[in-house]
Amino acid sequence: MKRLLDIAISLIGLLISAPLLLPVIIIIWLQDFRSPFYIAPRVGKNGKDFKMVKLRSMVVGADRTGVDSTSNKDPRITAIGKFIRAYKLDELSQLWNVLIGDMSLVGPRPNVRRAVEQYTPFELRLLTVRRDHRYFFYSFF
Repeated sequence: MKRLLDIAISLIGLLISAPLLLPVIIIIWLQDFRSPFYIAPRVGKNGKDFKMVKLRSMVVGADRTGVDSTSNKDPRITAIGKFIRAYKLDELSQLWNVLIGDMSLVGPRPNVRRAVEQYTPFELRLLTVRRDHRYFFYSFF
């Protein structure tokens, strides 16, 4: 039942947000003619890696610095990236991961491998459930 709900809500969410996401995707592409998506490697259920889809809010190659978390004043964030982050639009594209079954609407938030390697035995239990996309419940409220 949970998976069916994930599919229905993510599909509806993608369809409703498409009129907003498509122009933003085009603007991101026009800034440097590179992919508007950032494919973020994350750790999913049972410790398996998956590729989380986000709208790219930083310059191409920004992830090569090895920094996993950024502030709003990070110079690698593009002008459109500031807008994307301010309105959480980079989160909407993750509905694709919910739709294809990499993530769930409710559950623990996916993390990068470096962070997961620092988990305590108790925290490793988070990897026994499908990863989450919580923007419906937390990011917008």
